[in-house]
Amino acid sequence: MSTEQPTLVTVSIPVAWGEMDALGHVNNIVYFRYMETARVAFIRALGWEIDPLAKGVGVILHSVQCRFRAPLSYPDTLMVTARLAAIEDDRFTVEHELTSAKTGGLVATGSGIIVAYDYGRAAKASIPEPFRSRLIAALGNART
Repeated sequence: MSTEQPTLVTVSIPVAWGEMDALGHVNNIVYFRYMETARVAFIRALGWEIDPLAKGVGVILHSVQCRFRAPLSYPDTLMVTARLAAIEDDRFTVEHELTSAKTGGLVATGSGIIVAYDYGRAAKASIPEPFRSRLIAALGNART
């Protein structure tokens, strides 16, 4: 892995026909899945493997929010970004932008707060090293 930490991860996600609702646009709950995909890619790009069977310190989603800006429908492809916005002792915030390839327009923005969680103790934990250092480097790169 390079010493340069990613400040922004972008994933391309095709819109599926089955993601649309009766009103002919993508159902609002699907946007949260799109952001999750980008969030997981961002966390993995920083070197924190996500293992659902792990008993040590991993991550857990604290909260997520989305602002819907424009309707989205099939066929289309989304570019979904994940960018580090803040770091605290036991959590970090990732911001998202969802852009339509078809229109070039922003369809939604959002964010998620991710908490370091010790699955063995069933309690939140401090963000472990070296991941904390990678987050700090990514945040510093984003500000320069």
